[in-house]
Amino acid sequence: MAYNKPIPRKGQHNQPFWDGAKEGKLMLPRCTLCGKVHWYPRLICPSCHSTDLEWIEGSGEGRLHTFAVQHRAFGGWAEEVPYVTAYIDLNEGDRMMTVLRGVDPNKPEDIKIGAKVKVEFDQADDDTHIPFWRVVEE
Repeated sequence: MAYNKPIPRKGQHNQPFWDGAKEGKLMLPRCTLCGKVHWYPRLICPSCHSTDLEWIEGSGEGRLHTFAVQHRAFGGWAEEVPYVTAYIDLNEGDRMMTVLRGVDPNKPEDIKIGAKVKVEFDQADDDTHIPFWRVVEE
């Protein structure tokens, strides 16, 4: 089945992320001055405002920070309601928004804040692999 959801735009500031995703790696920007990892990719460190950034391979692991069950959507997501969106606390120190897998959106009481999660990638087209996160066993 063809990928029918929105595909994010690529640019020079985030190309290392997309190159890594194609290889199944979670690439994250890190400031070489203060050492903090930040998400989303940008040209300046949000912590110290340095423009001296590098890309590192992240662990691809984190913890569930919070979530919401989506009952209305548009585009390709309309076919999937209900589904769970979430913020993930990355092991490297920042937070990423995602669609959460490995949970039942009809039983939100079973979704546990702090649950361990791992990244996985869906191929959207030849050059684009989209990250999603899945709850995994401890």
